[in-house]
Amino acid sequence: MPSASSRTVCVTGAGGFIASWLVKLLLEKGYIVRGTVRNPGKNSYNYNDDPKNSHLRNLEGAEERLTLCKADLLDFESLGRAIDGCDGVFHTAAPLSDDPEEVLEPIVIGTKNVIVAAAEAKNWYCYGKAVAEQVAWDEAKQRGMDLVVVNPVVVTGPLLQPTLNASTLHILKYLNGSAKTYANLVQGYVHVKDVALAHILVFETPSASGRYICAESVLHRGDVVKILAKLFPQYPIPTKCKDETNPRAKPYKLSTKKLTDLGLEFTTVEQSLYEAVKSLQDNGQLPIPTKIEDHASFI
Repeated sequence: MPSASSRTVCVTGAGGFIASWLVKLLLEKGYIVRGTVRNPGKNSYNYNDDPKNSHLRNLEGAEERLTLCKADLLDFESLGRAIDGCDGVFHTAAPLSDDPEEVLEPIVIGTKNVIVAAAEAKNWYCYGKAVAEQVAWDEAKQRGMDLVVVNPVVVTGPLLQPTLNASTLHILKYLNGSAKTYANLVQGYVHVKDVALAHILVFETPSASGRYICAESVLHRGDVVKILAKLFPQYPIPTKCKDETNPRAKPYKLSTKKLTDLGLEFTTVEQSLYEAVKSLQDNGQLPIPTKIEDHASFI
């Protein structure tokens, strides 16, 4: 396999939560990166054109090895231009909406477009979302592509992008007082950097194949708020479950052996949550109460 410094890869939706970390780590490893965004600005190297992408242009190595390409998931030609000549594609772009019908077309057709463009460019493809996965597998099989899928759970950790994403809002609501109770739900959690590292790890492992579950732990929502309350007792974190009628939901098991066998070491969920909150504080998206220190004894 050629060294990272001689390889060019494409990251779709480069300005997103996971994708921004993926771009950061790829650049640190020496890759040449093409990131697709909706509006790269008049000049991809002009740092003042689009504030939404400034965090990408400010990354170490970005000026020399990052190009932002204007592309839309439903515009096959724009995707083809971004992907052509790349050695691999990391597809992390996916629209979010409360209306399933609104996102169905761009998710399914967009995934198919990326797969076809990657196949025509004869390169390796890593899919980082659990949506429209069957479409990806069907298209890859038809076209004889080398497809690997990384399926993350709820992703936490520090933000690189200036906007809030869904999983960060999931944490923020328990800190700013907007959520008075917590749900009787169980979910998996993982650090955003670990998700990005997992993508790169399977890309750099010739024997990697199939699906890779990316999760550090599975927690009840009540355990999540307990961790937050321990680390940041100064915030109005809810202590009451919204559902007091049904039994407490039980954790399920997820196998991450495929990733740990490749050498990935997961960051603890406590560390992930701590870094997520600190990031919100540092970015001014969460006020810092005075005179009370957080209790992050594990740091």
